[in-house]
Amino acid sequence: MASSFLCLSLLFIILSTADGFKMYIVHHCDFNSTEPKDIKYIVSYYYNKIEVNRFDSDVGKFVGFTEYGVKNAELWNSGAYLTQVKADKERYCVHNIGNWYKNILPKSVKPYVRLHSTTPPSSHHPAMLVCSVYDFYPKYIKVSWLRDGQEVTSDITSTEEMADGDWYYQTHSHLEYTPRSGEKICCKVEHASLEKPLITDWDPSSDSSMPESERNKLAIGASGLILGLILSLAGFIYYRRKARGRILVPTN
Repeated sequence: MASSFLCLSLLFIILSTADGFKMYIVHHCDFNSTEPKDIKYIVSYYYNKIEVNRFDSDVGKFVGFTEYGVKNAELWNSGAYLTQVKADKERYCVHNIGNWYKNILPKSVKPYVRLHSTTPPSSHHPAMLVCSVYDFYPKYIKVSWLRDGQEVTSDITSTEEMADGDWYYQTHSHLEYTPRSGEKICCKVEHASLEKPLITDWDPSSDSSMPESERNKLAIGASGLILGLILSLAGFIYYRRKARGRILVPTN
């Protein structure tokens, strides 16, 4: 299922009370299919609530984020511990992937999408679209924007996935934009519960929350386009009729 986004976490905690500091390790298996190539194994090492080291199977080695972590990474990358952690991907993730898919996907819930517009509080764009995604499970989801079929990469802000308190989640993505006549804007949602991405088109004519000034601009633009087509068609018909009425006289 290419559009699925799942993350299973195995959490192992090691506590050390010396000097009041604590160390713990978090193991993650991130995947979007049962294929080993689509599975990422991540091990994060925390000391006093700060991540000091991380192993990412896509990177293939340890990385340090503090002075202490850099020294650890150099030591672990040059020894047998790196080989052991690489093998843990097979032991923790690949070995269990079938059970996770079987047990989690049937419990997934499809999201509900609402697309509406609002006026941004302060921006160089006159309007803002909001794609609100509600009542989905599990938590991990991807929300993106399409403009005339092309993915939008700027002027986007999104919230984190927020728990509703009833096992469901919601998230909101905002797109600041300048309206153009004839354009097509869509909100694209990808989630584990969906066999294919859920694409919702924005219809400005049915959006009661859109500012009246912006609706008027779009209406004027659409009217101008229709008027232009009518005039062009009328001109073409007039030309054809006039051409039929001509009598061609040969000249020497």
